[in-house]
Amino acid sequence: MTQTDRKIAQILDAALPVFVRFGFRKTSMADIARAAGISRASLYLSFNSKEELFRAGSMRAHTRALDEVGAALAGQGNAFDRMEMAIAVFQRELIAPFGGSSDAEELFAANMALAADITLDARTRLLTMLTQTLNAAAEATEIDLEPLQASPHQLANIMMAAMDGIKHAQWNGSSLDDDTKLFMRLLRVAVTPRSGQ
Repeated sequence: MTQTDRKIAQILDAALPVFVRFGFRKTSMADIARAAGISRASLYLSFNSKEELFRAGSMRAHTRALDEVGAALAGQGNAFDRMEMAIAVFQRELIAPFGGSSDAEELFAANMALAADITLDARTRLLTMLTQTLNAAAEATEIDLEPLQASPHQLANIMMAAMDGIKHAQWNGSSLDDDTKLFMRLLRVAVTPRSGQ
């Protein structure tokens, strides 16, 4: 890692808690520079604006999360254990940091306004990875999709929709982790092959 890369990483690491604390609109470049321990002038040498910095942070977070998701799905264990781990990673890296903010909705909206292409590409990649995992599990008769009359792609789509719904429900007092685990248990029961039938 070059000195420039280390400086960028330092800035992005410092920026996330500032955005979580103040929200996107109220966060200033001065706040981020102070948190990163650098001058505003030095910050502007790396990023021209708060928007550019936020977008770079989104790219970094999505790339990092998808690398970890891929590793979880390629790991050991049955398909559902691996998918549950992958979804937990995705949520821990991309949803939970902002979910704890009183400005969570504003931060998610800012992300869609400034980095929709990054977010949508990451969601497409996650959907593809989940579909491939479900397809392999169905081919290995680890799961049975016949009772649901659903394809691996349809089921992966439902999983993604549930993740979105659960993300928003946590602001009403629900737990992101607990609700996701409950959904995955329901799904596991629905597609587990029934012996003797």
